[in-house]
Amino acid sequence: MKPIVAITMGDPVGIGPEITVKALSDPSIYSICQPLVIGDVSILESAMAVTGHHLHIREIQNTGDGRFQPGTLNLLPLSRLSAPPSWGRPDTETGKAMVHYILRGIDMAMAGDVAALVTGPINKYAMNLSGYHYNGHTELLAERTGTKNYIMMLAGDRIRVSLVTIHTALRNVADLISTEKIRTTLQVTHKALVERFGIPAPTIAVAGLNPHAGESGMFGDEEERILQPALEQARSEGIDAKGPFPPDTLFYHADQGRFDAVVAMYHDQGLIPFKMRHFEDGVNTTLGLPIIRTSVDHGTAYELAGRGLADHRSLLAAIRMAALHAENTMKTSP
Repeated sequence: MKPIVAITMGDPVGIGPEITVKALSDPSIYSICQPLVIGDVSILESAMAVTGHHLHIREIQNTGDGRFQPGTLNLLPLSRLSAPPSWGRPDTETGKAMVHYILRGIDMAMAGDVAALVTGPINKYAMNLSGYHYNGHTELLAERTGTKNYIMMLAGDRIRVSLVTIHTALRNVADLISTEKIRTTLQVTHKALVERFGIPAPTIAVAGLNPHAGESGMFGDEEERILQPALEQARSEGIDAKGPFPPDTLFYHADQGRFDAVVAMYHDQGLIPFKMRHFEDGVNTTLGLPIIRTSVDHGTAYELAGRGLADHRSLLAAIRMAALHAENTMKTSP
């Protein structure tokens, strides 16, 4: 049986509803999974009106009531917001609804009601406005699932990047990285590549922190003092970890297929080259969680919301990756 994949609608006044409707208008999605949207019927109907994509919305209360077939959008309704929405203008109510979709999706995945969770784009300001003080999806997911060692990965068919630090000021990065943190990132990334991506013997490259990976200490000693010990420990555990490499050349080789993933020290070090390659179809996935979670790699794009112009390819890729990970996980489960 195809895995049930829960899809949160995202911010109700962002592009999430529109890309959800567009993605589920693609019949190929139903050949790989059973998609279930968590969201709001009126907002989705408004999204259909602006996109010109028309699906039959079937409101259900449990997965057993779904009819997972092309042309039908199975919806678990969690809010009843006013429609048409004020596109691009979040408020307390839309922020609360946005977070409630995520929390229900996490709980369903934890309970085994769905095989994977795909999250639509959210706005951190709207999240905090509604009383949920998190930096984004990742921290909320970790807390809700009781996960300590979690890793943010951005993945495409050419490049995969795991981050040692995520949302922090650049001036803090050197103080935040540690041998243990890099080692954990390598461990979690290796495990995910094997179990979820289906790569039996992955090779992982590590980017240096400093220009030229420190140039033997000339431009910083973090590579020798922090990164190298982490690599040695990972190799002793059977992980094929290579580096640290100069960041300015590493991603060229990753793009050429030399490595299965790259570990980057900070957000923009990894995401700038990643999005140069995968701006339209990149996927954000949280590794180390007890559930499968993928997401679009973009935000709410308020300036586009309600115009029917939003690109849904990242959401399509996130759904396909979630379905693949669910299948691979079932194969490797005892």
